[in-house]
Amino acid sequence: MIFRTLISSVDLATHLGDASWRIFDCRHDLADPDLGERAYREAHIPNARFLHLDRDLSGLKTGKNGRHPLPDPDALAATLARHGVSNDTQVIAYDEGAGMFAARLWWLLRWLGHDEVALLDGGLGAWKNAGYPVTNEVPAVSPSSFHRRLGEEPVSAAFVQSQLHRPDILLIDARTPERFRGETEPLDPVAGHIPGAVNRPCKSNLEPDGRFKSATRLRAEFDALLRQHPSANIVSYCGSGVTACHHLLALEMAGLRGARLYPGSWSEWCSDRSRATATGTE
Repeated sequence: MIFRTLISSVDLATHLGDASWRIFDCRHDLADPDLGERAYREAHIPNARFLHLDRDLSGLKTGKNGRHPLPDPDALAATLARHGVSNDTQVIAYDEGAGMFAARLWWLLRWLGHDEVALLDGGLGAWKNAGYPVTNEVPAVSPSSFHRRLGEEPVSAAFVQSQLHRPDILLIDARTPERFRGETEPLDPVAGHIPGAVNRPCKSNLEPDGRFKSATRLRAEFDALLRQHPSANIVSYCGSGVTACHHLLALEMAGLRGARLYPGSWSEWCSDRSRATATGTE
């Protein structure tokens, strides 16, 4: 069986020893970028390797391309190959719980044309609560060969700029309501949002226990939000193109395929003061 969106702790536990599977710990803290790796060294799911959001899952910053620009696709493919990922590998990503960082790896692999990737539903918290083991042993893996293919394509700031006054494209902002409204901005130099965007915090995709809502419930909620827009005309963004991937996963679960990522997101958008911004609920 191939897992393409979510996997439960029960299902992952039955595949821990599978040679054709690779598990990645994607824990991260924006305020303490080394916290995830420290936590990994202390305890992680057996056979999991660690990927760092800044070093492995992002590219070089220029000051104009956002806080977490996309990595070079060939460099990312090489990183995955060093960790033993091939084009036939089932990849599992997890973080502390909600999937906000693990979803970035999920989308990146699909960007490289690899759809055999899934999030551990509920993350490490659900794994431990189910009584499954953790370890501090770093597994040894043999490098593999990974060839990137044509996959999901992101959109650029220029594309978003060209669509600002067109009603057929809908931007979904995955940040918290107070950041969307411009009442606070802890990370970027300008507060507010891209004009015309609608707000749906990425945690809206989750149940109180940190697991994803059912596909049926997600479909109903997104149908109400999309306002007749086809899913292929949806663009998801956030602060730096990380948590926006959470929406793309939820949309996929809901059967609403084809939505795209604006990877530069608000941190890229607001770096050019000539671009229009908005505050409040509109």
